[in-house]
Amino acid sequence: MTWLVLGLIVLAAVLSAPMCAALIAIGHRMGTFDSPGVAGQVKDRARRIPNTGGVAIFWSIVLPLLVFIGAAHWMPGLFPESARAQLSYIELKTPMALMLIGCLALLHVMGLIDDRRPLGPLIKLVLMALPALAAPLLMQTRLLTALDPLVGGPWLSVVLTACWFLAITNAMNFLDNMDGLSAGIAAIASACLLAVTAEKQQWLLASCLALIIGACAGFLFFNAPRPGGARLFMGDGGSLVIGYLMAFVAVRVTYYDPASAQSSRAHAVFMPVVILAVPLYDLIVITTVRLWQGKSPMVGDTNHASHRLVKRGLTRAGAVYMLWGFTLATGLCGLALAKTDGFVAALIGASVVAMLAVLAGLEYVSRGSMRATMPAPSERAA
Repeated sequence: MTWLVLGLIVLAAVLSAPMCAALIAIGHRMGTFDSPGVAGQVKDRARRIPNTGGVAIFWSIVLPLLVFIGAAHWMPGLFPESARAQLSYIELKTPMALMLIGCLALLHVMGLIDDRRPLGPLIKLVLMALPALAAPLLMQTRLLTALDPLVGGPWLSVVLTACWFLAITNAMNFLDNMDGLSAGIAAIASACLLAVTAEKQQWLLASCLALIIGACAGFLFFNAPRPGGARLFMGDGGSLVIGYLMAFVAVRVTYYDPASAQSSRAHAVFMPVVILAVPLYDLIVITTVRLWQGKSPMVGDTNHASHRLVKRGLTRAGAVYMLWGFTLATGLCGLALAKTDGFVAALIGASVVAMLAVLAGLEYVSRGSMRATMPAPSERAA
């Protein structure tokens, strides 16, 4: 089964790359370039680059999933003998998988509309809240279910789960602000989550993660940082899909089983937060800054971690690679939580906090040196 899941990475990449190439050609012909945004939104310089890469990402994930589920139901002979024991589980989870695909489709369509004709922040938040609530209410995908008997029912778990989905969905959307940033971080974090799901033999979740990795890999061929710049953007039609699917997998993969040697309390509670620490860091900081400035958190600007690193002297590619590196480091820490608990888990958590502090420090410490080397205002005007 492991090789089948790894094969899905290749399949998704093979689907994604040619679709991206076609979308570039179609985009230039039809003018599907980035829109100016809503009132008050601040964007980087306009570039005549299509922002429909999310179409390739969405279909590279959803189409294999549909084929995979259909084959499990009607053509089990296509699967190797070692994988057939999992088919009954896949059949059992098919209604949930189809509901998940429906939620992804809703976000994808909303993102495509927003990429063409920007929606207001309140409308976007309401539309994103629907699939966020569908996960705990309709798909039985909830965080911290142990709280149910303590608070008189599942209501707190439902609220926290919906907030988690909104946070990760928006975090991946917010990261789509530089070439290769969102797709690269999604691929790295998904690879770490894939290692967890494969070890636990959660093959349906592993398949979702493999498809994210492959879809992002094919897209990055046209979006990764390069001297000539990206040739395609993913837009909201892709980043919202990736964020929601990653949030879903992170909830489903975290559980605590006292009878299992592969389960720990630290892993069950903190593993997703640690692996997704960089997106959450950027989300928390940018939301705090926007609220402090009296702006809506849903209205974009150029104050993200990547932008702040560039303002401190890094190249745009350097900022992207640095955030990729921090994501890999926190992801490996998240994997380590699967094998430990107690004091060692606390040390791992402290290491992640220290890494984020270093990231914040890079923005702050270099500020003074930047001021010292910047020319005077009159010289800049010249």
